[in-house]
Amino acid sequence: MATISLCMIVKNEEAVLARCLDSIADLMDEIIIVDTGSSDRTREIASRYTDQIYDFPWNNDFSAARNFSFSKAGMEYIYTADADELLDSFNRERFARLKSVLLPEIEIVQMKYITESSFDTVLNAHKEYRPKLFKRLRTFTWVDPIHETVRLNPVVFDSDIEIIHRPQALHSKRDFSIFVKTFNHDGRFSPKIRNMYARELLKTGDSGDFADAKNIFLDILHSNPPEDVMKECACVLARAYRLEDDKNEFFKLTIKDMLTTPCSEICYELGSYFLSEKDYIEADLWFYNAAYETESILDIRTSGILPLQGLTECYDHLLEEAKSQIPSDSFLVSQYEESLEHYRAEANNWKLPQEQL
Repeated sequence: MATISLCMIVKNEEAVLARCLDSIADLMDEIIIVDTGSSDRTREIASRYTDQIYDFPWNNDFSAARNFSFSKAGMEYIYTADADELLDSFNRERFARLKSVLLPEIEIVQMKYITESSFDTVLNAHKEYRPKLFKRLRTFTWVDPIHETVRLNPVVFDSDIEIIHRPQALHSKRDFSIFVKTFNHDGRFSPKIRNMYARELLKTGDSGDFADAKNIFLDILHSNPPEDVMKECACVLARAYRLEDDKNEFFKLTIKDMLTTPCSEICYELGSYFLSEKDYIEADLWFYNAAYETESILDIRTSGILPLQGLTECYDHLLEEAKSQIPSDSFLVSQYEESLEHYRAEANNWKLPQEQL
């Protein structure tokens, strides 16, 4: 049977830490808790489960904290968990079964990460595979009978274990400050960090967050990046300019983006602009394109719930205008009522995709 070290980094998790550890502690062979500066009862709660509790001064670097926690592990495998995760009884049994039959050549085990619908998320699906269990020491192996080479890609197993994610709240404000500090320090983002920053901005950013991000994404845009990166930048900058009411820059950017394959994010921004201008017919056009004619590249809601809500608002206004006309156009009223009912039902029934695997 494989032995497993649980490695966690925590800070002010008194509300959820016991729930997490109660669901997994007996499946682990050692528990390592790295505290990055808690001021609540986190350490007291952790001490009920382990005496391996370490301090790590927070330095705006999650990787550094994770690496420190891994350095304390001594078992064959390392399991990473956040305090707002848990395993239900069915998946505890799956985990125990996996532990008993885990083949030594497997180096990474992926598990299905599930964010329940009642909790907000920057993910574009309720369920996605994430690497969660890692072999602590890797053995390098030669492969191929001729022109032999060392196998560099890890052996990954996609398990059926489902981890429930129940966050107390999004950590976007904390993350935004780290994104800005990282760019100011390094002058660049990795593709992963750039993409995650853009996603979080579109999902949870306010006008101040977009103001902080604008020059960063302008720098990236002006560096002649590939088309997919240009489109990510355009999505962020279009929202920033709309929030600033900078019509000239907003339309320069959105029109240029239309020269390539339009995305739902840009169509949604155009719909939102015309809705704010009370041009409901034009807003209807762009919301419809966002919902039915284009695909999202960062925030799947811009091809679903958001433009559907925009269409509902448009037809609500159009219906009121049609009813107020003297004489009232009964045919137009009937059309608007039908459209309003349709889009309201579509919005109410929209859900995130179940899996992104």
